[in-house]
Amino acid sequence: LPLEMRFPVPALEGRAVDGIIVLGGAVQERQTLTHGPLALNDAGDRVTALLALANRFPQARVLFTGGAGAYSAAAKPEAEVLRDHIVSLGQTAGRVQFESNSVDTYHNAVFSRDLLKPKPGETWLLVTSAWHMPRAVGCFRQAGFEVVPYPVDFRTGGWGDRTRGFASLSDGLRRTEVATREWLGLVVYRLSGRSSALWPDP
Repeated sequence: LPLEMRFPVPALEGRAVDGIIVLGGAVQERQTLTHGPLALNDAGDRVTALLALANRFPQARVLFTGGAGAYSAAAKPEAEVLRDHIVSLGQTAGRVQFESNSVDTYHNAVFSRDLLKPKPGETWLLVTSAWHMPRAVGCFRQAGFEVVPYPVDFRTGGWGDRTRGFASLSDGLRRTEVATREWLGLVVYRLSGRSSALWPDP
């Protein structure tokens, strides 16, 4: 809950958006390459948000950043797998840029900055899972890239979930795994100089 509630979804009505950055982690590369149709995992909201925001802000630049990842056994980086399917998802060829060399969140930030070359005063949305947003924001700030957090893929229903039980033991274990990894990631990234703060401010 603290991870997901750290950065609220921003109000975008009447707001000019120069660009949209979507972090990888949503595409099942091996399953897609083996069977053909695009396969998404439980972070698939990142891709659906990409499509929705790209349509909502037709003048904005859009970047999907996601390489093979340190533990991926796929023959193709995630960004390239999604690029092969982006037209079938309703986007015109060339509408979305793809960065396929990053292997972690810090490199997502650095490579996005180097590729997009953001200018002062521009508004760039950063799309990733709500539980991952604090670490992602810390990385982009450390890279000198100011972004507007746009969290998706919520695993909780807000602070009211503090008194709710889990639907199943496996659901509780999965959330515990995700949260533990993120809390540890915040500490490691800060100690290694890849994040601007241990607990980035909204």
